[in-house]
Amino acid sequence: MSVADQIRQLSDARKLVLRDVNYYGQVIQATLPIFGPSAHVELRRWGAEFLAEAFASPAIQLGQKETLSLLVLDTLKNLVEDPNQDVLVLRSVIQTAASVYPLALRWIISNAYDTNTWNNMTAIKARILRLWENAPATLRICCIKFAQRVILAQTASINPEPRRGDPLDISLNMIPQNHSVLNVHSMEAEATGLLDRMLGALQENSSDVLVVDATLNTLSILVRMRPTTTNRVMNAVLSFNPLKLANAPMSPKTKVIVRSLEKTVRMLCIHLSRRDPKGPLAARIQPYLERLMQSRAEISEGVSRKRALTEQADGIEAKRQRTAPSLPNLQITPLPPGPHTLADVFTFTQNEGLRKFDVAVVPAPLAAKISVNTIATIDPGLFERALDGIRSRLAELHKAAERPLDPDTTALDVEDDDDYEPDYYAAEDTEQILNKLDSAPSLQVREMEKPAVLGALALPAYKLPPPPPLNPDQAVRVGQGTVTRVFGVMSTLSDPSTKKTKAGVNRLAASSFDKDSWITIITRLATRAAAGLNDISVKDEDGSKALGGTSLSNSIRESLYVYVLEDFRKRIDVAVAWLSEEWYNDRVQQRAASEDGRDVPVFYDKWALRLLDGFLPYLHAQDKVLTRFLSEIPGLNAELLSRVKTLCRDPSMVTLALTSLLYLVVMRPPIRETALDTVQEIWVEYEEARAMAGKYLTKWRPGFQEQQKQLVSANGNASPTGAGQPVVAT
Repeated sequence: MSVADQIRQLSDARKLVLRDVNYYGQVIQATLPIFGPSAHVELRRWGAEFLAEAFASPAIQLGQKETLSLLVLDTLKNLVEDPNQDVLVLRSVIQTAASVYPLALRWIISNAYDTNTWNNMTAIKARILRLWENAPATLRICCIKFAQRVILAQTASINPEPRRGDPLDISLNMIPQNHSVLNVHSMEAEATGLLDRMLGALQENSSDVLVVDATLNTLSILVRMRPTTTNRVMNAVLSFNPLKLANAPMSPKTKVIVRSLEKTVRMLCIHLSRRDPKGPLAARIQPYLERLMQSRAEISEGVSRKRALTEQADGIEAKRQRTAPSLPNLQITPLPPGPHTLADVFTFTQNEGLRKFDVAVVPAPLAAKISVNTIATIDPGLFERALDGIRSRLAELHKAAERPLDPDTTALDVEDDDDYEPDYYAAEDTEQILNKLDSAPSLQVREMEKPAVLGALALPAYKLPPPPPLNPDQAVRVGQGTVTRVFGVMSTLSDPSTKKTKAGVNRLAASSFDKDSWITIITRLATRAAAGLNDISVKDEDGSKALGGTSLSNSIRESLYVYVLEDFRKRIDVAVAWLSEEWYNDRVQQRAASEDGRDVPVFYDKWALRLLDGFLPYLHAQDKVLTRFLSEIPGLNAELLSRVKTLCRDPSMVTLALTSLLYLVVMRPPIRETALDTVQEIWVEYEEARAMAGKYLTKWRPGFQEQQKQLVSANGNASPTGAGQPVVAT
């Protein structure tokens, strides 16, 4: 079989384990002989990469990883000790060893007899640490990661009881003092030496940016998980100067290196200081960050500044001296005649693209930030020139508004011209307006007479025409769109379960902009918005009856129903809140209707049954949402409990149905008798449920089963099962 065919089959095996991690053990055992040290380089690359991916996957359980690590140590040892090994294979092998080392240590702590496993792991570690000396940068980065995992495993953890804490946190605390294979003191000393070796890249101000970045990226978890390393790490970081290379001539490559190192150091320090902003570590980091930012600003300013003019020898031409920047040529042209907008007054640019740009599309916070930064950095002289130009334009507009009309162009002798057709001059225009608006209020008349006296152009106040009336169908469509947008807002709100404190039952609706408040608003819109309007009917112009006042409320109810059933297990609290509002509204409306002697529709029973019928088919035997729903909704009746009884058609759901009914019997005394009647019906109709139902009835209605037996004997030993059999209630 060719190498390409083998790679294709191995890729299919990899897809299999990605779908189901339980196959990792079988696939690894089957593929280990394929990519041994003597295999083709492509097979070795695939195998080493597959092992690195497998042991780094969080989907595999820790116990399974520990078992698999014992299988791959021999293969890893053979691959890493090959002096002519491929670089890509070595990189993946070192990554795999970094994941396997804590697992091997955890295994040898509990199984001291398996010295062969620990010897293999020790040989792999020694080989990797030797490669760390002169390996290419891509391998040294992997070696740094391996050293970090060794340091974490061979230093004391912050957890005082490591065996009861995080199982992934494997540390020196787990090793007993009298262990036959592992020496605690030598392992701790080795970890300290590896840490000093890692920090040497910072203390020596290495110019290898990849190695320095890799070292900095591994230090955060050491400081967080191993407090004993904090002083060494912070001393090295705070003495490191990422801007050292900026003193040399700045080539494009050097600029990228300096920016990368400075950003990595700055982000590491900010991350460490945020964990304890008032601690001693933050007090040491803050001055360092300030010095770092000041140095960066000086370097940036120095790069952009030209050298000063110096005296030159005779015959040598001096370079052009840096001069102060000149102000841009700002042309403030007067506004042309005609109407103008406020934007025309403040616009100086002649660029058509900028003039047509709609600033309204820019978010207000971003526009404010840009405006503040621009005003802070603009030249004062240029800013003053722009302000003077705006003042002059506003003065011209003001003078144009007060300018009197030309007497040569005004027609005053209108009696001599038989064909006179009045133009829109002040006096005649006002007279015509007064004739047309005789019924207008006197205040408006006086306001329109003022321009006539002043001789200025006067126009009546413009009013928008009233909108066309909505017909019922259009109103329903608009209401549906509003309901859809209201429910769309809920997906962007915070979950009230993440809040530390809640307002309680006396909270105001929308007192806080979270999902809980929004649900309260929606449920009250559905239940209370049309309260008292149910008996009102509206007729169209043609006499046909329009849609009632509750159509919008029913639309919200339908949307609430769909919203709850989309994920009823997580949104059962929404269903309970909604039904509580429905129950409360029904009681208030019924009390008000009893005084008026009218009938009002009730909605609680209808929607409670719909919700119960909606999620009952999707319940499983261990589901607790049914018990919670029945225990928290405000009202129960025989019809609701009869829906629960239908669950007993499935023998696997008998326990769920009877347990929910027993909870009602114990915790909700007002519905106890109805719940016991339902249990009796289950005992009669479903033979599979008799054993469990009989146990409950023996305690709560002890005479029921005896009466049933007597009834069976009186009916000639007929089976009591099936519908239509009498139920004797005590």
